[in-house]
Amino acid sequence: MIAGMLQYAHAIAYEQEGEAEEGSAAPILLECEDIAEPEDAPELLDLVIQLFKDAKVKYRRVSSRSEDYSVAESAVAEFIHWSDMPWDY
Repeated sequence: MIAGMLQYAHAIAYEQEGEAEEGSAAPILLECEDIAEPEDAPELLDLVIQLFKDAKVKYRRVSSRSEDYSVAESAVAEFIHWSDMPWDY
């Protein structure tokens, strides 16, 4: 769901390119167009982590198998690989 929200925000940023307010997320989202791996998008990860913090939602979780994982990192990975998904357009 978070990756879908990022895709929507990216589409709006793309439509309004050049009109973004200073400090907005638009430049970060637009820079991610040509990124192939989530590790190459640290600013996007920082943005998503800040969104979780602003919403007062924990992004670090522990699975039922006691394995740590990050919802923020998963969302960034899904956003970066969105075009690799088998969506029906």
